[in-house]
Amino acid sequence: MKLKSIVTIIIFMFVFVPPLTAQQRLSNEQILSLFNQANEAFRKTNTGKNDSAQIKLYEQAILGFEKIINDGGIKNAGLYYNLANAYFLKQDVGRAILSYRRAENIDSSDTNVGKNLAFARSKRIDKFSEKTQHRILKTLFFLHYDFGLKTRYLLTCIFFGSFFAVLTAIIWLGRKTPFVVSAVIFGTLLICFLVSVAVETAGRAKKIEGVITAAQVVARQGDAESYPASFKEPLHAGAEFEVLEKRTGWLHIKLSDDSDTWIPADTAAMI
Repeated sequence: MKLKSIVTIIIFMFVFVPPLTAQQRLSNEQILSLFNQANEAFRKTNTGKNDSAQIKLYEQAILGFEKIINDGGIKNAGLYYNLANAYFLKQDVGRAILSYRRAENIDSSDTNVGKNLAFARSKRIDKFSEKTQHRILKTLFFLHYDFGLKTRYLLTCIFFGSFFAVLTAIIWLGRKTPFVVSAVIFGTLLICFLVSVAVETAGRAKKIEGVITAAQVVARQGDAESYPASFKEPLHAGAEFEVLEKRTGWLHIKLSDDSDTWIPADTAAMI
């Protein structure tokens, strides 16, 4: 699990970060200094041991990355990836998965994020079997599920340009078979990817997802401790869910196997 290059952070700060605002309480120099310190702390954890000294170094790296995100106002996939790696090596699977998911939401095309997220998921205690209909949907609509949102958006633009280029050729050169076939292929792919992008964009706007960060939590059948437990065993760190409803101090959630339950709001964090 390697840290993202410092060059990425420097370029991001000096090219994409706007002037200091009320939300950004750190200057670019302070951000760079914090990143160097966090990066150095992470690099020192190379002994392969997970003793108290190593844990302190992971904690230093985590504090540095989180301060850059929260006080520096910088939220990019590279920072969340670094933060996730530090949490994972500290054996905090819940917050590692949370940070990998946040990195994935920003840049779903990063293969390192996807691989590390899958590995972190394999280490969590709770195993939820995916519904058969979900697996069928992923097989049938593989274009939607196998490509990241940014990739699908790029392909939509490419097929859009190709489709109208072929239409232009048809107008100028006539309805020749190669042009007509190409127009049908590009048009079909354009519609498929356009619908895919529109569906996911609309879904993301409505859907609120989260990850359990507490070591374990007793899920209940209602929004109070007086309700009976939903399952025989508690839920553990790293379990992912969709929020169905929020009430004071409680979250009504749906797990990946479509079961729903209630958990205290302070035992989880939103992606």
